Amino acid sequence: MAMLEVRDVHTYYGNIHALKGVSLTIDKGEIVTLIGANGAGKSTTLNTICGLIKPRQGSILLEGQEIHVKPAHQIVGLGISQAPEGRRIFSRLTVRENLEMGAFLRRDLDGIQRDMERVFTLFPRLKERIKQVGGTLSGGEQQMLAIGRALMANPRVLLLDEPSMGLAPLLVEEIFEVVSQLNGAGTTILLVEQNALMALSIAHRGYVLETGRVALAGSAAELRENPEVQRAYLGGN
Repeated sequence: MAMLEVRDVHTYYGNIHALKGVSLTIDKGEIVTLIGANGAGKSTTLNTICGLIKPRQGSILLEGQEIHVKPAHQIVGLGISQAPEGRRIFSRLTVRENLEMGAFLRRDLDGIQRDMERVFTLFPRLKERIKQVGGTLSGGEQQMLAIGRALMANPRVLLLDEPSMGLAPLLVEEIFEVVSQLNGAGTTILLVEQNALMALSIAHRGYVLETGRVALAGSAAELRENPEVQRAYLGGN
């Protein structure tokens, strides 16, 4: 049984048909990446999984349990959390307060403290800035905080939406190293990323979205070698 399964999902923004029968699976312990051009439906897929947008057709299952009928906060409670595109941290709250908001649904105080220390181990700069207001952090630090906040929900599946956006190359490498560490520790990850080469370098499998449909799917190695993927997303000729 897949950890997460999306079955023939159709999502709309008003009359705009954004996802047109998207199906994908993520097995426990995998990193699966979604790549595609702007407007292909990548973020919409994540937001539909999270319950921020409700599909008009199709189903989404977490270890066999239908979740697409549940509100977003219940989906978080079941084990799916997202670090959204654009970070969307609470700019007037401190680093600590942002992390505490990630654990809003939890009541296990010891576990919350352990996970906060885990975040600080992954991102030492956040510990250095624990009392600093989020809006005054650098872009890279805000991205670290967005991922850390998502981890504070203790997710079984972590959704990452464009974690490298706007970051310097060294910071991109640092973020992706952390993603690999998280996966190595057992977290299942669905990664949306414009930097297709970087995404395919750490993912096990991938899907290519084009105008709301899955155009290609395969192992990361297969997609890296695919001439169409190379031409469209990897800078090939």
